[in-house]
Amino acid sequence: MKEFKLEGEFIQMIQLLKATHLVDTGGEAQIVVSEGEVKYNGEVDYRKRLKVRKGDIVEFRGNKIKVI
Repeated sequence: MKEFKLEGEFIQMIQLLKATHLVDTGGEAQIVVSEGEVKYNGEVDYRKRLKVRKGDIVEFRGNKIKVI
């Protein structure tokens, strides 16, 4: 499991995917979220602008990211 250190109150889902290098572009991030490929705290979530906060876990293509 990767850890991502949050430097603020939250990060948007698509920004998190880019910041952790799981996707190359924002456009790609929007597509994978809208197609239901991303899980947020164990549930598929389709919100691209979802505010991910400390303690949340995001899963994508076998990768888990814990926001700390």
